[in-house]
Amino acid sequence: MKSTYKNVKIDGIDKKILRFLIEDARKPILEIARQIGISGAAIHQRLRKLESSGLIAGSILVLNPKVLGYTTMAYIGIFLDKAMSNPIAVKELKKIPEVLECHYTTGNWSILIKVLCTDNEHLMNVLNRDIQQIEGVSRTETFISLNQQIERQIQI
Repeated sequence: MKSTYKNVKIDGIDKKILRFLIEDARKPILEIARQIGISGAAIHQRLRKLESSGLIAGSILVLNPKVLGYTTMAYIGIFLDKAMSNPIAVKELKKIPEVLECHYTTGNWSILIKVLCTDNEHLMNVLNRDIQQIEGVSRTETFISLNQQIERQIQI
């Protein structure tokens, strides 16, 4: 049965290919082909179609931050003095290497960011020296993640 996701039509074979690659993006194409029962060329053709449709946004190498000494993950809600400060704040946040994600949100905060630091002192320095000094930032609210318990992609 074919499913349509925003003008992208994928069938059961596409879903199987994607599931294999989500589990292990380095899995050899020929191994996937053998397990699904189609040719390696057919897998390549389907992957090109899925990439050109925008469904596959890329593949990345994932580093283990703890091995590099980054042990403090925090989420920081940023209150801006006015909505017009958003573009300026985001431009400045992009310059801070510890900022991994930045979201424009509804609710109390204007911006929610995810930061990764070596320890609590490093986090405090990033907050005081970098984030709270940005023009338009009126205050921040910080939540330290003690442990990430779920990490996954959307299911297909």
